[in-house]
Amino acid sequence: MSTTQTACQSENPLTSYKCLLLDIAQQRSLNELLWLIVRRLAERPTVVLARIWLIKPGDICASCRFKDECPDHTRCLHLVASAGRSSGLDQTEWNQTNGYFSRFPLGVCKVGRIGGTGEQLVINEMDNNLAWIAKPDWAKQEGIRGFHGQPIIYKGETLGVLAVFEREPITDEATLWFRMIADHVAVAIANARAFEEIERLKGQLELENTFLKEEVLEAQNFGEIVGQSPAIANLVQQIELVAPTDATVLITGESGTGKELVAREIHRRSNRREHPLVRVNCASIPKDLYESEFFGHAKGAFTGALKDRAGRFQAADGGTLFLDEVGEIPLEMQSKLLRVLQEGEYERVGEETTRKVNVRIIAATNRKLGQEVEHARFRQDLYYRLNVFPIEVAPLRNRKEDIPLLAATFMGLVRKKLHCSGRELTQGEVLKLQNYHWPGNVRELQNIIERAVISSRCGSVKFDLPVPQINGASIKTPVKKPGETPGDILTEEDMRLREKANIQAALKRTDWKIYGQDGAAELLGIKPTTLLSRIKKMGIVK
Repeated sequence: MSTTQTACQSENPLTSYKCLLLDIAQQRSLNELLWLIVRRLAERPTVVLARIWLIKPGDICASCRFKDECPDHTRCLHLVASAGRSSGLDQTEWNQTNGYFSRFPLGVCKVGRIGGTGEQLVINEMDNNLAWIAKPDWAKQEGIRGFHGQPIIYKGETLGVLAVFEREPITDEATLWFRMIADHVAVAIANARAFEEIERLKGQLELENTFLKEEVLEAQNFGEIVGQSPAIANLVQQIELVAPTDATVLITGESGTGKELVAREIHRRSNRREHPLVRVNCASIPKDLYESEFFGHAKGAFTGALKDRAGRFQAADGGTLFLDEVGEIPLEMQSKLLRVLQEGEYERVGEETTRKVNVRIIAATNRKLGQEVEHARFRQDLYYRLNVFPIEVAPLRNRKEDIPLLAATFMGLVRKKLHCSGRELTQGEVLKLQNYHWPGNVRELQNIIERAVISSRCGSVKFDLPVPQINGASIKTPVKKPGETPGDILTEEDMRLREKANIQAALKRTDWKIYGQDGAAELLGIKPTTLLSRIKKMGIVK
């Protein structure tokens, strides 16, 4: 045993105080620091009870026994550490922090007065000072002769109160040591809080890094919303309206339309843009792991839970949580999700501690959630909670005028990625793209362009697409002769309407270019003058 350890075990109170000061300086955990102080003080045979209160926001004001005397219902002294033992036969331990004296308003009773004034209070010969004791019978029973209360002050701010009840009077020398201990405690509390904040921020950064690594490549796929169609103009207008608010957004649309890109753009234009956007692919989570994935779990909560794990809600705290494919969440999980959306509270799996979270929710789905509600596959209350501001993303076939710009953008990205160059897309290849129905939407377009660039070995790109289609029918497909297929007989009016629709489609695809190569007349296989005559006759206008 070292000389220092032997000295610290001495019954000399001044020696024990010195050792306590050395140990205080080693603590970084606030909770461990507070309990170390009261336990070490209570180890002395003359000490009956040692306690620490810290100033915190008021939390039980409605039920507090001092509510009528409290001058300020916003903050008070909270009992955070207590140690001591009864001298009776039962040897009762006084280590609870939720008892009769768990709260003191500032300025009320002796502890409240110390916290309110920032002045120490020393009382000796308790028989003559019973007015200062809330329970005189207890003081007599335990033989208490002295009380010492010191404010815990750091840089002029009172943090709390350190109080000790002793079975002998408080000496002037002990008062000096208690003042010194209180000063060291104040510095240690400030340092412990700083260390805990650093650890919290470090953990938050590590958590964000874990969840956001998978997002980096996806975020680079599109860059910005591309398009000049009325559908895109309306989409951007909706984003600009809702982004600065904290309203919940439900993005709907077919698979591959770019719902995640819309969510990223909303977050980028929001007041939360300095905080993380965390994505949850609800369709890829195993049914039994939804709660852990959303809220996290404690070590040992279930088989395989080898350590504490934070969930996606905690990772997104202060930022935005993007629930992709929200329609895939099981019914039994939807009620728990609804609670955290409404109250901002949740518990980790295997924990009883309620945690607060501040996130904005953006959800996306390719399902018709209204119909899912009607068939009892999705909770109605959760649907209304998510559908505060609905945004529908149009399929690519409804905004084909954006295809040339999208194709050029993707072509540039792919060629940069593959470190190759080549000729720009020809008008004919662009028309091929525009005439296709695009069941896979923008994602399919991007994949087809990347595949074409790879296949062309960075040369001229050619697209191998199905037969060009306009609303499911070929532009150049001749009208079937009556009688070729049973039941497929067309009237004269049907023939005229079909010819008009065919001409309108060709004009739209060529942006009303009639003459020359790649013009509408060439597409239709007729002379430009003939086309002009039919346009006038059919009353077609641009």
